[in-house]
Amino acid sequence: MSQTEALKVRLTLLCVLAGIVLALVAVVTDHWAVLSPHVEHRNASCQAAHFGLWRICTKRIVPGDGTDRSCGPITLPGEYSISAAAIAIFSLGFVIVGTACALLSFRKKRDYLLRPAAMFFAFAGLCIFVSVEVTRQSVKRMVDSEDTVWIKYYYSWSFACACAAFVLLFLGGLALLLFSLPRMPRNPWESCMDAEPEH
Repeated sequence: MSQTEALKVRLTLLCVLAGIVLALVAVVTDHWAVLSPHVEHRNASCQAAHFGLWRICTKRIVPGDGTDRSCGPITLPGEYSISAAAIAIFSLGFVIVGTACALLSFRKKRDYLLRPAAMFFAFAGLCIFVSVEVTRQSVKRMVDSEDTVWIKYYYSWSFACACAAFVLLFLGGLALLLFSLPRMPRNPWESCMDAEPEH
């Protein structure tokens, strides 16, 4: 691998590393969405909530008395929360295997390990995307349900971290795959076997 190719690979791995950090932050935090109830009277107490993949935290706001906070296991409709969390765990598994391949590729004559690393990073990005979409659908379904007190919602910073992690991991994986492919022959009559070996 030439100096310029090695520099491209290192810069791509730096972007992938940023995606890994954002994915970890998104998975372990509980600010994917913030839910607000409908308040009929100005002086009435209300209960707001924010949740992530693992738990939901509620905050009861009572005028003049301060706030009361509590956290517990998440209860979203159906099996959405379990699905989103399981897919996120698969994503972290792909990240671990991809990182191991990338680290092993820095040894001499092991550039071929960058290709599986790239694929694992791209798969991790896709898993994060699916987890984001499952969470988005669960929030929409919960707000549209007649059994819920929450009628307003917005996505918070953990959700933004997951979206950014998807972009960095998926595009970084594709770029790493392109940079790690063997050099194509320069002349039409030159075969891959005649090309200069990679160093």
